[in-house]
Order: sequence, then C-alpha cells, then structure tokens
Amino acid sequence: MAGSPPTVSWSAANGRRLARHALLEPVAAGTGPAGIAAAVCGAHAQVLSAAEVSLALRIDGATRADVRHALWEDRSLVKTFGPRGTVHLLATRDLPVWTGGLSAVPGQSPFPEGVRLTPDQTEEVVGAIGTALADAELTVDELTEALVDLAGPWAGERVMPAFQDLWPRWRQAVHTAAHRGVLCFGRNRGRRVTYTSPRRWLPGFRPGPEDGAVAELLRRYLHAYGPATSRQFAQWIGAPPAWAADQFRRHRHELAEVVFEGTPAWVASGDAAMPEAGAPADGVLLLPYFDAFVVGSQPRDRLFPGGAAGRALAPSGQAGNFPVLLAGGEVAGVWHQRRSGRKIELTVEPLAPLSAGRRRALEVQAGRVGEILEGTPRLVVGTVTAGAHA
Repeated sequence: MAGSPPTVSWSAANGRRLARHALLEPVAAGTGPAGIAAAVCGAHAQVLSAAEVSLALRIDGATRADVRHALWEDRSLVKTFGPRGTVHLLATRDLPVWTGGLSAVPGQSPFPEGVRLTPDQTEEVVGAIGTALADAELTVDELTEALVDLAGPWAGERVMPAFQDLWPRWRQAVHTAAHRGVLCFGRNRGRRVTYTSPRRWLPGFRPGPEDGAVAELLRRYLHAYGPATSRQFAQWIGAPPAWAADQFRRHRHELAEVVFEGTPAWVASGDAAMPEAGAPADGVLLLPYFDAFVVGSQPRDRLFPGGAAGRALAPSGQAGNFPVLLAGGEVAGVWHQRRSGRKIELTVEPLAPLSAGRRRALEVQAGRVGEILEGTPRLVVGTVTAGAHA
C-alpha cells in the first residue's frame, strides 16, 4: 500500500550495524579511538582492558597503547559514567551532548529513606564535588574528606550498602555528578581509582541544552543500532520506558518508521537505507565483555540464536556478561582469556563445530587480540569454565 513504512529484514539491519561498528572491516588508523567511540556511542569500560580491545579491534593495526594514549595523553577519550550509569570511554568532544542528554534521564534511588540522599542533599553533594575536583585528582578517600569539609559529616556517613561493605553516603551521587559534568575518572593511583573534573579534559566545557542533547543522543543511537523501538532505547540508555516513549513522541519529526521483523520500529529521518547483504558467511570475531555491538543490538533472540542465549546471556536477558564469538554476524560461542606475563591463553567455546574456513579465521582473530593486548596468544578451542564477569 502506498505510504506504508518500508520493511527491514534482520540480515539487512544486522549488516548495517556491523558495518557502522567497523566490524566488517576495520577503519584506517587515522580515525583513532575517539572516532570509534563516537560511532558506537561509547565503549563500556568497567573492565578497562575490554574497552581497549573493543576500540582497537575496529581500527587497523591499533593496540591498547593507542587507546591509552588517547585516554591519558591527548585526552581525546574520557573515562566517565555513560549510558545506564555504567563506566564508559566516550569521545571527549562529545561530552556536552552526553552530559546534557544523560542529565535529563530521570533516576530513582534504590536506597531506603534514611540512607537515600534527599534532592537537596544531592544538589549539595554535586556542587561540592565540582568544587573539590576543579583542579585535582582525588581518590575516593580523599574526595570523601573533602566533601565532609565542604558539605558536612552526613556526606561521609558509611550507610550505603555496596559489595559486602558500606560506602559513604555521597557516593550515591557519583553518576549524577558525572552526568552533570562535574566528575570523570583520572589516572589510577596504583590500584586506587581517582576522580577529577572533565573541564581538565575539555577546557571551556559546559553540558549541552537538555532537549537538543537528548535529540542528538537519540539520533546517534538510531544510527548505530537502528531500527529500534523506544523501549529498546530505554534499555540502552538506562531510562524509564515511559520517559523514552515520550522522547520518541517529542522528536517524531526527526524519526522515520519502518517495519523491522514484523514490528514497528524507527530509524533517524533520512537514514533508512539498508544494505542488500548481511555479514560475510565466514566472518569471525572475538568481542570482549560488554562490547557495544552486543549490548545495543536488538532483538536479542536474533543476535543470540538457539543455544547462544542460554550460554551467553544473563537470566535477565542482559548481554555482555561473557565475551562472545561472533560468526556470520551472530553469537556462536563464548571465550575467555587468561594472562600470565606476555602469554595470553584464549579459550574459545563454539556452540557448533567450526568449518575449516572459520577455524582459520578464528586463529587470525586470536592473533589480532594478542596483538591488541601486546602479548603472545595461544588459542585453545574447548569449554570455557570461567563464569560471567570472570
């Protein structure tokens, strides 16, 4: 029928995502880690070595040294709290958009009254964090002392349950402070994390206007992961579904509807073109923990077909808990690395026997991971006994 939304197949959408994530062919070295971080909407960096592999894998010849240089030397990357309140490497030049957009996402504290920061206390803590970090890199303990001096003893009360311990009350506001643009990560001091001000990465930095920033994040998300629904956007950014649905309505003029796998979904206006072919039949990749492509791509049952869902997804359906073997653009196994000095043992567990071509491609990919991590890899094809997040 004339005027009906175009139909998009899984293979076309998946092929477009793979191409836009530089997973069909790595980009030239001149793009740099920040260019890739911008294209994929950030690299999950709770495990920093995983973020290093995620970014370097997409750049011809890059290693973890290139990512570290971008982060700590030329500061084209910044380590901060990104979508879902999780640690990410983001392109520094994009900080105004990220902070403007993420500060608009409504949050809800999981803590009970008496532990939970009040709105006034949150504002006081965020302001104090901005003052304390304006020209310093402070450990958690040092920042706690500074906030007690600036805001009062209540900010440092150890009442916040976390990892079989009690953290000081102010730490509830860390994500908010990052999303408001007054906190990011500095260099580790030994094994201790430090925080600092993002203005030291981007002089003159200010968060962008909320409405325009949300619209830009939505456009970038759909460019990297579309077609998608508002609920999928909510899951990706870490927002209530009702808020995300409202953003889709508010920015309807910037979206185009398609029918994806029989379901209404959206792409950015003017960006509905899809490739005719999907992933190469023998393409093999080793993607690390919480790789952006795995976390952002929907629907899960197509990216994790058959037994892949039970092996590589959390019971909640969360992706990224295991590094995955990608074959033909879909999850076909899991893997784990164990390092001892320069030696890196890569155990890969395929969910089905590998063809001779895919086995050769896997050996090449294992070599590439070793190159990125600046070590000597040894590939073992067998059962991965390590659990999630190991």
